[in-house]
Amino acid sequence: MPPIIDAGFDSDRFYMALKCDVTVVVVTYNRKDMLVRCLDALRRQTLAPARIVVVDNASSDGTRELLAEAGWYSLPGFTYSRLPENTGGAGGFHAGLQLAVSKDAGWVWLMDDDALPEPTALAELMRVATDPDHVYGSLAVDGDRLSWRMSVCGVPSEGAAYERVTRFEALPENAEVEFMPFLGFLIHTDLVNRIGLPEKGFFIAADDAEYCLRARRGGAKIILATHSRLLHPASDVYAVSLFGREIPCLRLPPWKRYYDTRNRLLVARKHHGAAFYYKTIPGTLVRLFTVLWLEHRRLAQLHAFVAGMVDGLLGRTGRRHDAWKIAK
Repeated sequence: MPPIIDAGFDSDRFYMALKCDVTVVVVTYNRKDMLVRCLDALRRQTLAPARIVVVDNASSDGTRELLAEAGWYSLPGFTYSRLPENTGGAGGFHAGLQLAVSKDAGWVWLMDDDALPEPTALAELMRVATDPDHVYGSLAVDGDRLSWRMSVCGVPSEGAAYERVTRFEALPENAEVEFMPFLGFLIHTDLVNRIGLPEKGFFIAADDAEYCLRARRGGAKIILATHSRLLHPASDVYAVSLFGREIPCLRLPPWKRYYDTRNRLLVARKHHGAAFYYKTIPGTLVRLFTVLWLEHRRLAQLHAFVAGMVDGLLGRTGRRHDAWKIAK
């Protein structure tokens, strides 16, 4: 039974501990100080996970040595898995879930190394996670706002299926959402076995969006446990309107712009049918013109957009920003 770090007897928490077969998967790359802070936050959970797995994307900053010095390898339930090369967040989460499935884990809680789960995050999440056929997630916050906008089901506006919410006080409790990032993302391995592993070829960006689409098409709901919170820097998002439709845009360096552009096209090719042509491609062009209008380093951004569109249209995956010589 995983230990409960608390004084006194709490029957509700004791029941949760009995069912808390949770493996935490943390993906890291060259951010050893952030990783240690994340691991320390996991160790302070009021409801302790059964296992912690660190998937290291071939870090070169001394991550492995720092974990050894801190004594993590001797802790029960701790696993360090170093990949032979940097496969990005997508490859890391693919490998982490694959390892969890091979070990017959139950629930798996995914996060990046820059996440800081609050002490009650796992306890609050497991109060909500009652059905292994669904996906659950913690709420990522940055101060008094969400780390990114959540598209909430059940409060549609102007005929939309989901309403985008940017502040946590506007969220209903335990809201069904359209999408959950791999940051406090909780899934049972029974569901993983049905829908498969995340797309490791995405490298970074949209692998979590594609996985949520796959889960929902398999009958799962995506449920946000609004009282389970972790701290994470907010994404830099702005929006433009076109013919009454709001199109969100991210401020990104050129090399990340390549993956954002390419992987949006890859997801649409796989899941959106004809909308790929009349919705995704026009939306990509709107983002291109918006970035060239509002952001700096226009030539580098244009290069990244063109490369991403070419590879997205041709279905190319993997780490390819180096091959295109895209600026950081």
